[in-house]
Amino acid sequence: MDVDRQLRILTANAVDVISEPELRKKLERGTPLRVKLGIDPTASDIHLGFAVVLRRLRLFQDLGHKAVLIIGDFTAMLGDPSGKSATRPQLSKEQVDAFAESYVTQVGAILDMSPERIEIRRNSEWLAPLDMTDVLRLTSRVTVARMLERDDFAKRYADGVPISLMEFLYPLLQATDSVEVHADVELGGTDQLFNLIMGRHLQSRAGQEPQIVLTTPLLVGLDGEQKMSKSLGNYIGVDEPAGEQFGKVMNIPDPLLPMYFAHATAWPPEQVEEISAQLAAGTLHPNAAKRLVGRTVADLYHGEGAGDAAEAEFNRVHKDRSAPSDMPEFDLPSGTEWADALVTTGLSESKRNARRVLDDVQGPVKCDGEVVHGEGVVPDGTHVLQHGKRKWARVHVG
Repeated sequence: MDVDRQLRILTANAVDVISEPELRKKLERGTPLRVKLGIDPTASDIHLGFAVVLRRLRLFQDLGHKAVLIIGDFTAMLGDPSGKSATRPQLSKEQVDAFAESYVTQVGAILDMSPERIEIRRNSEWLAPLDMTDVLRLTSRVTVARMLERDDFAKRYADGVPISLMEFLYPLLQATDSVEVHADVELGGTDQLFNLIMGRHLQSRAGQEPQIVLTTPLLVGLDGEQKMSKSLGNYIGVDEPAGEQFGKVMNIPDPLLPMYFAHATAWPPEQVEEISAQLAAGTLHPNAAKRLVGRTVADLYHGEGAGDAAEAEFNRVHKDRSAPSDMPEFDLPSGTEWADALVTTGLSESKRNARRVLDDVQGPVKCDGEVVHGEGVVPDGTHVLQHGKRKWARVHVG
């Protein structure tokens, strides 16, 4: 593929490219680039927000370049302060190792995991052996004033919010990763821009050619306001069932559709532009656009045909008002209270929440299609319980 076409594909819908002329020069050499992405394993699941940068890395792989995936097992225990208004809690080594194993499994749904296309490293390889002399040498390479150029640090400093010296170390450690693996390109979300540029700085100090910095947008979650995050509950997980993914996509606020076209579908730039133009012109209804995105996402993570099946089940439940054909089943003893039943079946995350929804006069909880309100026990027999539009369970009581 010619360099112009590669640039078009690799930089489409990116936010920062530092710099495109440098990237062109590297591509013109005709040798595979080492494209770094660092991930700190701080949770158990990967969602569509994180998949944005993983998909970009896959584009580089598909064009013949090598992904260098850095599992930040050392830095995860420090906690990346990027975009945070307070110091993050530190994780134990056992937690980080468990999350790292889960991450590697899940990225296999997006990246080409063949040995010639990916190199997986843990940054504890080179960061754990650092002694005090190494740390002092590292800190001498950047000033406090330079650190305070970072938006989140500057804001916290101005607001009198504590910033630990350990947090100042984080960008330097991430930048050290780039030096150690000789990265040609580093990818990240827009909240990583400062850290990625720090990689260029330390590479130059080490006598290496500075890496290209390429950032992608932070995908806004289902609430339509904040970036997608598992802790906020506004996420779509790559490991979730196809039906759950499709149903969540149908809840995307209409104004977010162009962002999801560009960053959640893996469509080529021309298709993104075409679908976006149809939506803007009114020839594509937002509901139809959401269905298209929902089918695409389900197919991406569950194989061709999963999207059509998920849409058919969605129609059966939401248009035909039928219960899902497949739902979890539970055995409950006679006399089980409604609140306990909701918690046991996973229809409510806590007993407190269960009591709140049972008190709701809007009646979000139903049993066999009838609204459940107030206290009491679940009658003996087999029943279908429903909480809201997407949470269902079959219970056998007694």
